Amino acid sequence: MVSQNIEIRLHDSLTEIAAEDWNACAAPEGSAQPDDPFTTHRFLLALEVSGSVGPGTGWQPHYLTAHDDSGMIGAVPMYAKSHSQGEYVFDHSWAHAWERAGGRYYPKLQIAVPFTPATGRRFLTRPDAHLRAMAALTQGAIQITADNGLSSLHVTFCTEAEALAGREMGLLHRVHSQYHWMNRGYRDFDGFLADLSSRKRKAIRKDRATAQAFGGEIIALTGEALEPRHWDAFWTFYQDTGARKWGTPYLTRAFFDEIQRSMRDDVLLVFALRDGQPIAGALNFMGRDALFGRYWGCTEHHPALHFELCYYQAIDHAIERGLSRVEAGAQGDHKLARGYLPVTTHSLHWITDPGFRRAVADFTEREAQAVDEDIDILTSLGPFRRSERSSAH
Repeated sequence: MVSQNIEIRLHDSLTEIAAEDWNACAAPEGSAQPDDPFTTHRFLLALEVSGSVGPGTGWQPHYLTAHDDSGMIGAVPMYAKSHSQGEYVFDHSWAHAWERAGGRYYPKLQIAVPFTPATGRRFLTRPDAHLRAMAALTQGAIQITADNGLSSLHVTFCTEAEALAGREMGLLHRVHSQYHWMNRGYRDFDGFLADLSSRKRKAIRKDRATAQAFGGEIIALTGEALEPRHWDAFWTFYQDTGARKWGTPYLTRAFFDEIQRSMRDDVLLVFALRDGQPIAGALNFMGRDALFGRYWGCTEHHPALHFELCYYQAIDHAIERGLSRVEAGAQGDHKLARGYLPVTTHSLHWITDPGFRRAVADFTEREAQAVDEDIDILTSLGPFRRSERSSAH
């Protein structure tokens, strides 16, 4: 497939693409700690080789790459989806409406990082070829959607810049929200608390005191400190949470073995230990400027321990490492009282049928107004002192 003197290639496995070529587009900053750990070759390959995506999962990989005379200039992680699970941008109502009208919504194409509601570039391009590579990859993905009689193409948790560029290319732009904690140059956790109203400051101190009284210690592990036994414990936690939230956990046990092998330096694992044994844990991934909270679980329930491991420990480590933000994942209005404020997230959509496309376009316009209003209201209800609340917004 050729577009604007750029050749588009389709790959059914990431093993067909050299890690250095993929990462030259996914992590052109060239840092040992990439901006976005989730689009690196090692993370996406861990999903694939562990069987977390692939046959039987509803996430069938079809990676697109763009090439010119200089070599590979762009790529997208793309999947054929037979359901809408593990996406965190909900289109179930679209699927139901289309199928009630006699259409077939699935399979669809999804440009995304599976099971990962974290904003990042979805059109992974070399910086010197960004716009033309993104345009060619977008055109290629739309053509594949149309040629195969698929209902739709979706690009989830893309950057705002990609969303605006995609809208100019004719895709529908949808907005959503989630909660992030922002570091305003705090020297320590008390510095963060000083920005809060007195009542909220006292509530968080009470949260932390309650959690710390669970009868054990809290440790944080990364890099060489991580051992296989730690993943045995975390797998137990993850299975419990996954069974309650999704019915079946998305990730396989082998995925955690893969990240132990290839991504230990990208991981921060926080454990609560009682009598030396893990009873709860929170898994975070680290980018060069952000901490991404992903999974939590426990075998013992203790008051406020979830808040401590998932939110307050994450803030502690972000301040200690000089990171600009903590992204706490999808949903969860309880995060607001813990200092995490709503921010806008973005997705792009291509609907093949013109009539259905118009209906979805109307829906996304009305939804965007509601999201903006919700963000304004929630920000005003946040825990920060009024002057700090205004500057945050």
